[in-house]
Amino acid sequence: MREQSSASTSTRVAIVTGGSRGIGQETARRLAADGFAVVVNFAGNQAHSDKTVTAIGEAGGQAIAIRADVADETEVSALFDAAESTYGGVDVVVHAAGVMTPAPLVDTDLDVLDRMHRTNIRGTFVVDQQAARRLRAGGAIINFSSSVLALALPGYSAYAATKGAVEAMTLILAREMRGRDITVNAVAPGPTATALFLDGKDEQTIARLAAQPPLERLGAPRDIAEVVSFLAGSAGRWVNGQVVRANGGIA
Repeated sequence: MREQSSASTSTRVAIVTGGSRGIGQETARRLAADGFAVVVNFAGNQAHSDKTVTAIGEAGGQAIAIRADVADETEVSALFDAAESTYGGVDVVVHAAGVMTPAPLVDTDLDVLDRMHRTNIRGTFVVDQQAARRLRAGGAIINFSSSVLALALPGYSAYAATKGAVEAMTLILAREMRGRDITVNAVAPGPTATALFLDGKDEQTIARLAAQPPLERLGAPRDIAEVVSFLAGSAGRWVNGQVVRANGGIA
């Protein structure tokens, strides 16, 4: 665990899973800029998570990095324990951790399918379960779906199936949190320039996908972090039980 500083009792606290790279990293930095003390969760990339914590500290924010497998209930419970012992509680959980291995359904290796299900479905369930038990009133749970679910792109059947499960959990949990003053939403990015999206794609494929939205570009991690910031803040309190498709108008 790496710590920058301790928060005051009035500081809001956010856990960001998958916070060492890509959208999760940009989200962690944005929430820190919004005044949150941020717990940056990572699965294995200590170096990248430390860089995120360092960057937040250099910008005047507060952050620690905690390793946890999001699909392991014991490790996720310890992640929340660390957030509570360091900062006094948890107000926002952004579950950005996920894995994606595109392939046509007929060619998808079942071990790959199981890995995506474990991280994307079980991981969401485990993280949301702890969030539902521990978040303070006025908090927010923000899951990550994907616009590939609405686009029905060939090659994404296994991944889209996991995100369909995420959306179902999100909408139901929002209703189960009645009376707690906690919102539950999902963000569904379109094609976004992250390693998760770019890996394995040639330049022609990337250019074709970038041309599809009316805005004619790929999304940037900052675009998605702005949406998360809105849902985590006071301006987004009346948005609940929704899937926000942040994709430049592609679908």
